[in-house]
Amino acid sequence: MRENKKILRQRIRTRLLEMSNEEHEDLSNKIAENLFTLEEWKKAKTIGITISIPPEISTVMIIEQAWREGKSIAVPKCFPEEKTMEFKKITSFNQLESVFHGLLEPIEETNKVSLGEMDLLVVPGLAFSKEGYRLGFGGGYYDRFLSHYRGKTLALTYDVQLIDDLPIEVHDIAVGKLITPTKILRTYAH
Repeated sequence: MRENKKILRQRIRTRLLEMSNEEHEDLSNKIAENLFTLEEWKKAKTIGITISIPPEISTVMIIEQAWREGKSIAVPKCFPEEKTMEFKKITSFNQLESVFHGLLEPIEETNKVSLGEMDLLVVPGLAFSKEGYRLGFGGGYYDRFLSHYRGKTLALTYDVQLIDDLPIEVHDIAVGKLITPTKILRTYAH
């Protein structure tokens, strides 16, 4: 199982890195446009979302759109020793700092957002099954977080990240919807 996941992660990463910058930008824009049509997006007041790093789907324009619409943005801060994370509210990209692996996280002075405050969580992943299960980046942070989170969840995914034979474990939690450049998939978790 572990080896399968490791090989799958490498395969998906390679596929993502083979895409041109133009492709990434074009597909990220289409995914964002699909996201903005959703009721979950329209109703959300506070959205939990990561600051993407290439070759992930760009979240910068999504965050900027949320701010334009008067929504609050909460970005995860990870605690590697405990393998936990919390979400902190940012009102500007200046409130971010670079941490391990070039990830951008909220600076210390930002305020923590409680679980109940976030009404929409955009869950990252390297690969997804059509049922909404995900292959994460290997840290297990989101699996632990999702076990306590009760709001709406969705994931942004390129079509090449949709996998039929994703290895699923007992603790895995599916997201409610998958947003691709071409479609919106409701999952079993919905």
